[in-house]
Amino acid sequence: MVFITGRSISMVGNPLRTPFNNLVIIILLLTLIPQKIYFMKPAFLSFCLAILFIASGGQIFAQNFDTVKIKTVKITETIFMLQGEGGNIGVLSGKDGIVMIDDQFAPLSEKIKTALKAINDKPVRFVINTHFHGDHVGGNENFGGEGAIIVAQENSRLRMTSDQFMAALNNQRKAAPYDALPKVTFTESVTLHLNGETVQVFHVKNAHTDGDAIIHFKESNVFHGGDVFVRYGLPYIDQPHGGSIDGMIDGVGQLLTLVNDDSKIIPGHGLLAGKKDLVDYKNMLVVLRDRILKGIKEGKTLEQVIETDPTKEFISVFERKEWIKAAYDSLKK
Repeated sequence: MVFITGRSISMVGNPLRTPFNNLVIIILLLTLIPQKIYFMKPAFLSFCLAILFIASGGQIFAQNFDTVKIKTVKITETIFMLQGEGGNIGVLSGKDGIVMIDDQFAPLSEKIKTALKAINDKPVRFVINTHFHGDHVGGNENFGGEGAIIVAQENSRLRMTSDQFMAALNNQRKAAPYDALPKVTFTESVTLHLNGETVQVFHVKNAHTDGDAIIHFKESNVFHGGDVFVRYGLPYIDQPHGGSIDGMIDGVGQLLTLVNDDSKIIPGHGLLAGKKDLVDYKNMLVVLRDRILKGIKEGKTLEQVIETDPTKEFISVFERKEWIKAAYDSLKK
């Protein structure tokens, strides 16, 4: 069941239980929610479909990939954002070939390749994974199998090498095959020098997951935030896999030390952003963290904190009590 009051959405029961209920929720979201704050309709629909695909183990809505269109957003002469279903893809193009940030779902790989060829007919040389979730790394095997070198923070590779269960989405994900695994890993940071660009990739600890990477295209003043920065409302915190609300705030804080008023930021999901969007997003996280932490300091149980609904004025595509639980558990550690 879905309750909508102003900008607040509350989902009672498991919102990912059946295809029909999922469609009802999406229709309500797209027709009754103001088209502002942290998402816009096309990008938000893609995110919702991605979440449903993950939750269904890749079975429900798989047919939708046949009609998905890959949209190319030009940011600079050499940097682009691709949007389809799943996480936003970053692209660096030039004489050295293509560097790609994330690769969405495997069934979309051919469409993504077609979009890339319209930018540059040179091969994909590197794929940098922002984290291990399937809506960002689902195409790894296809691109890795054709010779692209996959790069990721070491914890993300570790997660990919074994089966993973995402309780909040009721999703079991099998270990990745060899071609899908990162062949280059790093602990804190790694830098690529290609196409006249310094590509700085750095780890933000225990944010969305325990293996998040943010990418900085230094000369162009462009960033890819992965799912540390998203534009659909309350961000998914994968607390069982090392995510935390404090880490999210710290990660966004690190990003804010690098951006300026002219920066362009590719979020993990949603429309291209700027510094003000990032500031607003961090302020939201701080408000939420402080409310939940206040309840913890007052000795309130998780159930008592949930009853106060600290998320009430913010948009959520997840069941609110699950989101509060993830934040609460991460603060209790």
